[in-house]
Amino acid sequence: MVDARTIFADGIMDASVTYGVARFTLAQTGPDGKPVPAGQLVIPLMQLPAFANGIMSLLKQIETRVKEQQARQSENGEAAAGESASVPGAFRFG
Repeated sequence: MVDARTIFADGIMDASVTYGVARFTLAQTGPDGKPVPAGQLVIPLMQLPAFANGIMSLLKQIETRVKEQQARQSENGEAAAGESASVPGAFRFG
């Protein structure tokens, strides 16, 4: 079975490529507001473009969903001040 750990990260501290492998040191914002290491993401360099394209596709889908939600809120008059830029609580992508 694959080791499927969940790592929360809100940034990248460091990135490098060595011997055909891209390594990203993921970061979390610590209590003092400074980044602290959270784990490492390791991707074969040959797979990096496909991985990056997948992330970009996800970002485009998120933007579309947020705009749809904002349009629905505007139509229904539900958008309160400051809430129009909020991200939906949860949604899934296929």
